[in-house]
Amino acid sequence: MSQEIPVVKCPTCGEKVAWLPENKYRPFCSERCKLIDLGAWANEDYTMPAEEDEPLSDEVLRH
Repeated sequence: MSQEIPVVKCPTCGEKVAWLPENKYRPFCSERCKLIDLGAWANEDYTMPAEEDEPLSDEVLRH
């Protein structure tokens, strides 16, 4: 019984990528695509939604 190799799309260029341990850039197709994505994060092109925490009470701040 052979296993089917999972295939995903590179998040940067959309090229099909085999999800194998030998692919050191997965889920990217290449080092170039990996670095483009890293640069986008560093440039703050991507954001994560955040919720403001409740302000700390005076009691908590005193300890």
